[in-house]
Amino acid sequence: MGNTFYFAFEPALMEWIQSIMGDTGAKIVSGFSAFGEETVLILIMGFLYWCYDKKFGIYIGTNMVVGLTLNPLIKNIFLRRRPYMDNPGIKCLRPVEPKADIYDISAQGYSFPSGHSMNSAIAYGTLARYKRQRIFTILAFVIPLLVGISRVSVGVHYPTDVLTGWACGVVVIFAVPYINEKFGEANRWKVNLVYFLISCVGVFYCRTDDYFAGLGIMAGFFVGIEIEKRFVNFEGTMQPVHCILRLLGGLVLYLALNKLLKLPFSSEFLASGTMAAYIIRAIRYFLVLLFLIGIYPYVFRFFSGKKEAA
Repeated sequence: MGNTFYFAFEPALMEWIQSIMGDTGAKIVSGFSAFGEETVLILIMGFLYWCYDKKFGIYIGTNMVVGLTLNPLIKNIFLRRRPYMDNPGIKCLRPVEPKADIYDISAQGYSFPSGHSMNSAIAYGTLARYKRQRIFTILAFVIPLLVGISRVSVGVHYPTDVLTGWACGVVVIFAVPYINEKFGEANRWKVNLVYFLISCVGVFYCRTDDYFAGLGIMAGFFVGIEIEKRFVNFEGTMQPVHCILRLLGGLVLYLALNKLLKLPFSSEFLASGTMAAYIIRAIRYFLVLLFLIGIYPYVFRFFSGKKEAA
């Protein structure tokens, strides 16, 4: 299942990197992958949206959810198998889904382009573009670089996966804000609806968990910001105690909802790769983001904390 294509130097380079690092060194380097993973990105967006600047949170969140759906849309066109699947000399030291078989493409996803590299480029690149400060510009180069190196060193991405992921991330960073600014705040929901409908094209050909998770996240985020705008309209805060409470509450809610929404369905059913399982996955992520973005901020009115100057 899937396609195998790469430049001759790529597996040789990856085997050399793993040989000089050893399993222990590669696993240490793999820790940088966390900067492009779900939990860290949610904490970043959560701080910006719940605490620092709601407008900034929506700005970076929109870029991120577009990237989360665009990546698997591309992956499911090229269907590139992961490096370790076709090169016995390459070890898989950090699978995408640790609980699934490393050769289960439905769970592990395809390789091209790298989602971690693309996500990190979008998240930290958007920070740099929005704030336009030197420290964020440096982070926008350093963190995606470390994430990309980590994905190659653990054997789950070819170098060209990483390079393409960075390139796609840069396109999102500039294209999405340009489109949003062109149509204006008043038409935000219409533009978001277009993003979602275009992303739904993947329902006809994508058969991997990451696509349906991304589609659910996009839908939940877009519906959530509209619900918050119409019925909640919370204020940000930079008071340390209130920031910590909001972040901890959001993280607990995120973990709890992810756990609870899995309970009605057996793990075997969810991992079966059927369309029903994919739809359930999309609905689960939709509900999680809907609560985090649109409903959870309602509780902020029960403790004070007006926004302070950044």
